[in-house]
Amino acid sequence: MNKLLLHPAAKPLLFALALLPFAHLLWGTVANTLGANPAEALIRSTGDWVLRFLCLTLAITPLREAFGLTGLARLRRMLGNFAFFYGLLHFTCYAWLDMGLDLRAIIADIPKRPFILVGTLALLLMAPLAATSFNRAIKALGAARWKRLHRVVYATALLGLLHFFWMRAGKNDFGEWTVYAVVVAVLLGWRVRQALRRRAAAGPRGARATS
Repeated sequence: MNKLLLHPAAKPLLFALALLPFAHLLWGTVANTLGANPAEALIRSTGDWVLRFLCLTLAITPLREAFGLTGLARLRRMLGNFAFFYGLLHFTCYAWLDMGLDLRAIIADIPKRPFILVGTLALLLMAPLAATSFNRAIKALGAARWKRLHRVVYATALLGLLHFFWMRAGKNDFGEWTVYAVVVAVLLGWRVRQALRRRAAAGPRGARATS
């Protein structure tokens, strides 16, 4: 499996696969196959793909460490960038199809509706992650600072879940939201568990170093 993940074609293949939802929605718009309410279909579908790519991004490290799939690490930044890409599409669909690209109306609408406010905040938090997703940025920031910055992805995922929860609350439909919530909870729980294990392992060594 690692050989496949490290193959030169792995990244181009992932790039093509990650664009398939966009191509599907673009074709559906042109062919008018998105149902009775194409605007709602576009807004909802792009939002769904943001959460999906965030979950995939968060799952990379647990899968890599649990199964020894070191080759997964080279795909993480691309998945994160696609989460931002679909986030931009999601916001663009809202701004265009819901608000008619009326900037004043958009600025007035965001603070009025909590689910739009937290969704916009999540997108803003993803922006610096996407902007620093290349090797030069890692060198400029330093590996430690870069890692600390990119932990913001967990806050982004939680805000995305809150955004989706409030959006679904009006219809009292939480089935799909629950699936995403469980996935994010498991991934966050794994991260907390690993951090506690590292702290416990470092404790005795730190105590001996200071004695």
